[in-house]
Amino acid sequence: MKFSDLFNLSTRMFKARTSRTLLTVLGMSIGIAAILFLVSFGYGLQKTLLERITTSDSLLTLDISEAKSGSVVLDKEVIKKIEAMPGVEDVSPAFQISTQGHLEDLSADITTIGSKPSFLKLGGFKPTEGTLFSDSNQYGIVASSSIAQVFGKSPAEMLGKEISFSFFIPISNDSEAPVNLEQTELKRVESDQKFTIVGIVEGQDNIVYLNATTLGNLGIKRYGQAKVKCRSNAEMIAVRDKILEAGLLVSSLSDTVDQANQIFRVVQLVLMLFGIIALVVSAIGMFNTMTITLLERTEEIGIMKSIGASDGGISVMFFMESAIMGFLGGVMGIFIGWLGGIISNTVINMVAVSFGGEKVSLFYSPLWFMASILIFSTVVGFFTGFVPARRASKIDPLDALRYK
Repeated sequence: MKFSDLFNLSTRMFKARTSRTLLTVLGMSIGIAAILFLVSFGYGLQKTLLERITTSDSLLTLDISEAKSGSVVLDKEVIKKIEAMPGVEDVSPAFQISTQGHLEDLSADITTIGSKPSFLKLGGFKPTEGTLFSDSNQYGIVASSSIAQVFGKSPAEMLGKEISFSFFIPISNDSEAPVNLEQTELKRVESDQKFTIVGIVEGQDNIVYLNATTLGNLGIKRYGQAKVKCRSNAEMIAVRDKILEAGLLVSSLSDTVDQANQIFRVVQLVLMLFGIIALVVSAIGMFNTMTITLLERTEEIGIMKSIGASDGGISVMFFMESAIMGFLGGVMGIFIGWLGGIISNTVINMVAVSFGGEKVSLFYSPLWFMASILIFSTVVGFFTGFVPARRASKIDPLDALRYK
């Protein structure tokens, strides 16, 4: 039999038994939609979370700090040695001091972090309002969102505001003592310089980030931490080992991201299992439909065999019919799952915005995943027709012609 003849015979049931066939396809599509909806939710959570905590630069960045033993001091000399290491693209050191911020007629205790402009970028910080500070605007600063709450303003209202600081420097910092350790003796340094808030980042602590070059008069010689950007993932491992050998502590955001990805893989697997349960139920329904189809067409199969149709041709006809229903169920399921994700995401965002939150995208479906489940649904449909096809190919023509 020609392929076109087999295709016409396979699709004839869509005309002869339209309602039953469409209901079978719909049952398959519900299972596929459940898989797409649940797994897309897992992918969406993963994508949203990682986009908020990481940037491409931060994934290649190492966080450096001193060991508790204090055997190695993180000062300018050590920073220069790290910069000279092969594979290192940029080093951004930072120090932390206690300050008192003055905005209009209000004052608040604030932690100030002085660094290079690249420090925030390497740390994966993304401004919710405004921009990050740069060398072109040395007196621009970035404040955490909690700073806005302290001064009774919204993050948007903080942009462009001028703030001055009183710095509390440990007396021992005149030499080589760490600037971020608690000290009993502090000296207060008043600054007449006005700093302009150019950006806001998310944060629960009262922290401001400013350009370290503007605090050169404080005489700080020791850093509390540093961020080291490497040229590639392969070189990052070698750089990490060298810094550890130097006696410093090293951590990486990429390690956290890898752990988060492993957790999300488990979540996606669990969600997929729930969807597969629905797919198994719909596959049983399709198997039932194909079995009924076999019984209804027994006499027809006998006629086809008596005029020369081969056993293989009969099998192909049933396999093709079940595969077509599986494919259509996959197409419809992808549409239903995609539409369900959009509707659910819209409703969730409406509720979030009404409570003062912000819009997020909680559903994400990679193209490769949608293509995979379309192929999967076709394969499932194909195998649900295996038993009916095998039984149809073994029907005796004489018995089939006498069947009523």
